[in-house]
Amino acid sequence: MIHYGFTKEFDIPYETVIALAREALKKEGFGVLTEIDVKEKMKEKLGLDMGKYIILGACNPPNAYKAILAEENIGLMLPCNVIVYERGSKTVLSVIRPTIAMKMIDNMELQKLAEAIEGKLKRAFDSIK
Repeated sequence: MIHYGFTKEFDIPYETVIALAREALKKEGFGVLTEIDVKEKMKEKLGLDMGKYIILGACNPPNAYKAILAEENIGLMLPCNVIVYERGSKTVLSVIRPTIAMKMIDNMELQKLAEAIEGKLKRAFDSIK
């Protein structure tokens, strides 16, 4: 069990979980800035076949701005990643926990912001059923 993210499995299709994740993120004020189809990239770059796996880079612009003001190099840790992949007959959804990711940075203002962002991400995560 990972402790740096929230994870759950579904008996619904991969594409459906992606759509539900996008909608839940949007309701919490996040947009998806980046989308990496890992399966496609592994095939393209390495000639390897793997199961469906996508990384969505979610961003809440007001909070991203506050984070950059609090710690200019925080861009190294942004955006907040959300992953969806297939494991056997299940679809797995995982969302980063910003409070854990930001522990390596000694900045109390950033820690408080991470708590707020994590709350939004957790609400989005919990709303997906």
